[in-house]
Amino acid sequence: MSKEKEMDIVEKTARGWLSDRGVKIDDIADLVYFLQVRYYPDLTMDICKHNINRVLAKREVQNAILTGIQLDKLAEKGLLEEPIQGIIDRDEGLYGVDEIVALSIVNVYGSIGFTNYGYIDKEKPGILKFLNDKSNGCHTFLDDIVGAIAAAASSRLAHGAEAVE
Repeated sequence: MSKEKEMDIVEKTARGWLSDRGVKIDDIADLVYFLQVRYYPDLTMDICKHNINRVLAKREVQNAILTGIQLDKLAEKGLLEEPIQGIIDRDEGLYGVDEIVALSIVNVYGSIGFTNYGYIDKEKPGILKFLNDKSNGCHTFLDDIVGAIAAAASSRLAHGAEAVE
């Protein structure tokens, strides 16, 4: 196995903020497994985690995580101006900026990620159900970001299985 690069402050912060908001790598691995096990019957959680960690190493992904979580935190504290405060609080259906941030993550690994993301965003399994529950805080951006990380890791897995990465 190749030597892993030391994480810089941006990656450490992005990973830390995910954890601080209640999202563990294992939670995302459950989503990757959910998306991919029917295509890869020998899939293991270690393989899922490896692909997630590779996705999290991408600067575009780290930037999306930091931006989305910061906006969620500000909304949770009531620090945004209206009408955006209420829109983010309610996670209004026509407010698609949270999905656009998530799609910037999905886009890193190509078009297969879009279908994975759309599916998992509708189904809301595992941690996504928790994050989507408004009684657990404001996660308007985070639920989409976590789904996108899982979709991107699933896409990376598929690319690797086809030896085309």
